[in-house]
Amino acid sequence: MQNLLAHIDKFVSLDDSEKQLLLSGLSVVQAKKKEHLLHAGQPGDKLFFVLKGCLRLYLVNEKGNEQTHQFVIENWWMGDYLAYHNDTPSEFSVQAVENSEIVVVQKSQLEPILVQIPKLERYFRLCYQKAVGAAQRRIQYLFSMSAEERYHNMSSQFPDFVQRVPQYMLASYLDFSAELLSKIRAGKV
Repeated sequence: MQNLLAHIDKFVSLDDSEKQLLLSGLSVVQAKKKEHLLHAGQPGDKLFFVLKGCLRLYLVNEKGNEQTHQFVIENWWMGDYLAYHNDTPSEFSVQAVENSEIVVVQKSQLEPILVQIPKLERYFRLCYQKAVGAAQRRIQYLFSMSAEERYHNMSSQFPDFVQRVPQYMLASYLDFSAELLSKIRAGKV
C-alpha cells in the first residue's frame, strides 16, 4: 500500500488519520497471469490500482475478437469509468497480463471516503485527466499514423509495454493483427 500512498502524495497531502481512513476502504488482491478481475457484464463498481504487475482492459467485439483498449502498470489506475460512474454493468473485462498485486476499491467504499476526505477528489480528478489525455492521444495516433508508425511510437515512448505485453495483445491495442506486428518487427513492412 505504500506505493499507493506515495502516488497520492505526489498530488495531495494526507495526514495519518486520512491515510488510515482511506486504507480501511481498500483491499489488496494477488492476480495470476491471465486471471480476470472483472468480466464484461459484471457490475462496473470497482477501480484497480497496480502495485506490481500489468493489467489490460479489453472487450470482445461482435466477431469474437479481443480488442485491448488500455494497459496499466505499476502506479496506474484502471476501471470501466463509465460503468463506475453510471452504476451499470461493465462493457469491458480487466485481466492480469502478468502476475500482479492490485489494490481494489469498491464504489460503495470509496464514495463515502471521498466525502470525508475532499482532497482525494482532487487526486482522482488529476488521475482521470491524465487517463483521458492518454486516451485522446491514442485515438489521435490511431487516426493519424500508419500501423508501422504506431508500433515505433509505442516502442519508443513505452518500451516497458513492448517488452512486458504479449505480441497479440500489443497488436490488438495498436489496432492491427499479430501477423502484421511480426512483419513490422522483422522490418518487412
